[in-house]
Amino acid sequence: MTTEAHTAVRPWRAIDRRRSRKIRVGSVEVGGDAPITVQSMTNTVTADAAATIDQIRQLEEAGADIVRVSCPDEDSTAAFRTIAKAAKVPLVADIHFHYRRGIEAAEAGAACLRINPGNIGSAARVREVIQAARDHGCSMRIGVNAGSLERDLLEQYGEPCPEAMVESALRHARILQDHDFHEFKISVKASDPFLTVAAYQQLAEAIDCPLHLGVTEAGATRTGTVKSAIGIGGLLWAGIGDTIRVSLAADPVEEVKVGFDILKSLGLRHRGVNIIACPSCARQGFNVIQTVEALEQRLAHIATPMSLSIIGCVVNGPGEALMTDLGFTGGGKGSGMVYVAGKPDHKMDNERMVDHIVELVEARAAELAAASTPHRQDEGGEAPVVPAL
Repeated sequence: MTTEAHTAVRPWRAIDRRRSRKIRVGSVEVGGDAPITVQSMTNTVTADAAATIDQIRQLEEAGADIVRVSCPDEDSTAAFRTIAKAAKVPLVADIHFHYRRGIEAAEAGAACLRINPGNIGSAARVREVIQAARDHGCSMRIGVNAGSLERDLLEQYGEPCPEAMVESALRHARILQDHDFHEFKISVKASDPFLTVAAYQQLAEAIDCPLHLGVTEAGATRTGTVKSAIGIGGLLWAGIGDTIRVSLAADPVEEVKVGFDILKSLGLRHRGVNIIACPSCARQGFNVIQTVEALEQRLAHIATPMSLSIIGCVVNGPGEALMTDLGFTGGGKGSGMVYVAGKPDHKMDNERMVDHIVELVEARAAELAAASTPHRQDEGGEAPVVPAL
């Protein structure tokens, strides 16, 4: 059953996605009917090409569709050429005020420039950057942040607010549109989820370009994940958003993991094993928390979408297993029941349970991968699966 058919059976899961125009970030489509993409950003010194390439490789392995690299100086754009050649995913060059860095990054292989055209100086400089982007097939991202709004907008509105952020975004967009350049997306980020959501809601009504979602400077792993899940998740649930970046003060790989978890929770994309687990209680027949922690580590390499239920007792175990590819429910006397495709299949000792489940998941992942035509994101997304409830 495809995701669309699954939604038809359960219409309360439907998300009516805003239809934006489609652009390309290198080989990756963003907007329109393209899958929602997950981004992250390197935090290495860009001039250190080897370290930056190594971190990009880690992000690629985690599933990142697009990676952003900061280019604050000439040494960075010089290294960017080597970095872009080594990367398997499209790279966005993060440029702020110096127009020459934008031109250099475009020439060095950037798939997209994160740059606000109103911040780079004269009309002639704007034309040069736009021409460089056009010549080298670069798209652009207009990035508006509540913490760096233009002085005149702050004076007009008194403080960062949705209206000021949207006005800033549209101001920059008009510059590109006046130059007949339409390969751009926009973000309007704030560290406050309320402000973030309100700004994106207004922007979604004002323009048809793809929207890059994020709650900026969200914080450390736990607090940043919560803020991002509220802000990004709420917008995606409302159908707003075409690409996302979770901003965490943590290893960038964690940003990718959280991004996919948000998309998986909403049934928008499916990658890897979705583990459904109970919080555990005195009824548990095995240590649920330790088991789940071990399985998350042991199954991190699985990219094939599938679901696994790990439930401590028979109260909810059989019902949860009914809706998952594989399941384990705790029983008595040091063993539990293994479920396959929702049905009880065989018993397994608790001591051997983790190794056995890993073997089953790996075998099932291989079967699913062999049975379906491989789909890359740039070919229309991952193979459709039934999202676990």
